[in-house]
Amino acid sequence: MLTTGKALKVSITVSEGSTYHGASAYASILDFLFYRGISGATVLKGVAGFGADHHLHSASSVEISDKLPIRIEFVENQEKINEILGKLEEMAGTGLIEMQETTVVKAAQQSKRSRPTPQHMKIEGKARMMRIYVGESDRWQDKPLHEALVQAMRANDIAGVTVYRGILGYGAHRRVHKDRPLHLSHGASIMLSAIDTEEKLKAFLPLVDRMVEEGLVVLSDVEIIKYSWRAAEVKTE
Repeated sequence: MLTTGKALKVSITVSEGSTYHGASAYASILDFLFYRGISGATVLKGVAGFGADHHLHSASSVEISDKLPIRIEFVENQEKINEILGKLEEMAGTGLIEMQETTVVKAAQQSKRSRPTPQHMKIEGKARMMRIYVGESDRWQDKPLHEALVQAMRANDIAGVTVYRGILGYGAHRRVHKDRPLHLSHGASIMLSAIDTEEKLKAFLPLVDRMVEEGLVVLSDVEIIKYSWRAAEVKTE
């Protein structure tokens, strides 16, 4: 929880064109900070600068450079920063992370109770499946709810999630929703399916409870037969 007193100011600098798992690096970092309960963060865009390659980049170029610096800044306590620093280093890639001591005179807001640091682990044998049923038109923080849930799961290191769109069905209001070629329904059912350890899914449930105002969330036992992934290729310039 961010309170008055000693704290750390963290600044992360990446290039505008840098990516993390196919998405913009700075946007991914901002989402990660948001869903990990950081008190607040600001993104600043540079208009000129150079980095480790010592190439000068400027927005005055005929073609706007995607190498311009993007800076993400936030202030938090030492304990909270220690929880997320390793993940931030991974997401920043070749970017720069700096920290400096600061003093909070007045905290902008109170943070939610911090959650235990997710640990990467090999998943095998007994596990839990979480299914979340929401409406396609449901929203949270001005974005589609199912997209926000995916981002929240990614930020909390849930092993993986798949989103399914229903083509026929009804819910608590007993209205039948059906996909029609010429009349696409925006009230269709959306199901998110995620599998992970019971500990991680239960730790994530309080956030689901806050985000899903109307819907269905169920947990069931599963047994993982195989869980594997291929590491992404690292491109060098």
